[in-house]
Amino acid sequence: MPTSTPSTDPIIIRMHERDNVAIVANDGGLPLGARLPDGLVLIDRVPQGHKVALVDLKAAAPVLRYGIPIGYALKDIPAGSWVHERLLEMPSACGLDNLPIATVKPPTMAPLEGYTFEGFRNTDGSVGTRNILAITQTVQCVAGVTDFAVQRIKSELLPRFPNVDDVVALEHGYGCGVAIDAPDAIIPIRTLRNISLNPNFGGEVMVVSLGCEKLQPERLLPPGSIPLIDVRSGTSLNTETPLDVVCLQDDAHVGFMSMVDSIMRQAEQHLQRLNARRRETVSASELVVGVQCGGSDAFSGVTANPAVGYCTDLLVRAGASVMFSETTEVRDGIDQLTSRATTPEVAQAMIREMAWYDAYLQRGGADRSANTTPGNKKGGLSNIVEKAMGSIVKSGTAPIANVLSPGEKLKAKGLTYAATPASDFICGTLQLAGGMNLHVFTTGRGTPYGLAAVPVIKVATRSDLARRWHDLMDINAGTIATGEKTIENVGWELFEMMLEVASGRKKTWAEHWKLHNALVLFNPAPIT
Repeated sequence: MPTSTPSTDPIIIRMHERDNVAIVANDGGLPLGARLPDGLVLIDRVPQGHKVALVDLKAAAPVLRYGIPIGYALKDIPAGSWVHERLLEMPSACGLDNLPIATVKPPTMAPLEGYTFEGFRNTDGSVGTRNILAITQTVQCVAGVTDFAVQRIKSELLPRFPNVDDVVALEHGYGCGVAIDAPDAIIPIRTLRNISLNPNFGGEVMVVSLGCEKLQPERLLPPGSIPLIDVRSGTSLNTETPLDVVCLQDDAHVGFMSMVDSIMRQAEQHLQRLNARRRETVSASELVVGVQCGGSDAFSGVTANPAVGYCTDLLVRAGASVMFSETTEVRDGIDQLTSRATTPEVAQAMIREMAWYDAYLQRGGADRSANTTPGNKKGGLSNIVEKAMGSIVKSGTAPIANVLSPGEKLKAKGLTYAATPASDFICGTLQLAGGMNLHVFTTGRGTPYGLAAVPVIKVATRSDLARRWHDLMDINAGTIATGEKTIENVGWELFEMMLEVASGRKKTWAEHWKLHNALVLFNPAPIT
């Protein structure tokens, strides 16, 4: 909790009673000679978000934040010193054996009833927060043609269909020049398949193919991959809808504009069906939320991520689905995760995903320490252990009920660990494949990240960032650090904003400015 007097006085934040360091909360940091509330005088200048030693630390002594060792002192560190990454030896990774398995049995949280939003109900039983025509591409080769056609669709056709929110080309860098039969090739293929079936696309699947690529349309979306369900009874329908494919190498296409016109003709049919849809009142349990952080700093685990964690618990109580991810950013808290698993099988699935990723990094001559960026360190995060402790709190306190491998589609409610790389755009792409219809993204250093397929609510960890990026950040969690608001206050603010954004009554700043990051498919298989 903050130890604070007026905001002009030194403010430090200590996360756990065992901690022997605290972070400086003041904008601009604190100068050498500043006196802390307990009387300790700084013997170094300490930047905002960085750690100050609260006691004398001997060489090899553990440096504790969040109540755990985030590193070991490489030399004696006097009290009042600036503690940064160059003074710390990073702990070894936690082993994957002898972990606590489904040992935490939290009391059942009271259901959160009566909360709704206005969404688009789909024939497969899912619910969209937006009504978008998505055009899937089997290969990067068609991206230029598809983009040209989409610009014409938006200017010439979309104004005639006011109930359709947007037209999006699902551009990516995959499809050919790859070892498509390699075991790990299933990851990018199922990722693109499941993104094509995202709830915000209304079940309207349209594909643009080149013709000669390795990822043929029928391999991407084989018969039976587009599910149809009777929403009332919940039973599957056997109706097979022919896959709508525009193949640019077809003999019928003579010239570039012939290709574009063909895409536009097919798009118009999908737009007509999407335009007939209307929002209806649905339970908050139909939300599928992906939570993620990027441009993280030392405040991420103090303000924004704890508020998201509180909101995660609210969503689970409301019967919704929440995915948290970023394998390297939770790896050092694996014992916290396996202990919260609902069953031993869920715990073992998390261990399996961690082991797979450890091996993947090792093949590339790297380990989890490669995760932290210059910006993370400038923001006060010394290493991946410290970063992980702040990242994992986005998951809240609810039991972890499900695990998804990269690119898989979510099929259950509650809290899910969706295994993804920590890369912002790859994680977002995989959470789209999981079926998210709303995205929450926390940032301390700042990023204009956005997705075309789903609304992205941006949460600032610091008030200074929220002030400077006032038309990019949707929620300011920095007020938690100064004591103006509590974690619970901001958690509820986020929950209520989600319902407004999901209903289409409010746009996020990323939507307002149409800031859209590219889809980046995770492809651990060889490229030929």
